[in-house]
Amino acid sequence: MDEPQWLNADELEAWKALAGVLFLLPTALDSQLQRDSDLAMADYMVLVILSERDGRSMRMTELATSANTSQSRLSRIVARLEAAGYVTRQMAPDDRRAVLATLTEAGMAKLVAAAPGHVAQVRKLVFDRLSPAQVASLNEVARALSNPDDSATCEIST
Repeated sequence: MDEPQWLNADELEAWKALAGVLFLLPTALDSQLQRDSDLAMADYMVLVILSERDGRSMRMTELATSANTSQSRLSRIVARLEAAGYVTRQMAPDDRRAVLATLTEAGMAKLVAAAPGHVAQVRKLVFDRLSPAQVASLNEVARALSNPDDSATCEIST
């Protein structure tokens, strides 16, 4: 086995800082959403994605891609949201092999109710600590990291 290409000092410091964020943010954001809205972070993000689509509907395969998750994980998330009445699933009228997920009025109301607390938590934990230049850098870095190559998979958790 070849020797790994070890991180240099700058890379190691950056990695440790990012790893700290990866521990902090999901827990803090998920806790706030669970406490205030009885939603998991993954549930909230699926509701957001659907809310931004025309007709508040999209194919499950496209939704999985947009959410950076697998089909099976998305199915579990959507099943949970469907049981709560926030999303419906139905066959696509133009392709009986495809399934559409659609945000219901109750789902939109849940999202509207959850958004202020979530945004306040995101602002407190992230954006209140950054300058405009750092926000621009964060956007650039996050976009680069959220588009993994074909050899890696990045998923939202359930």
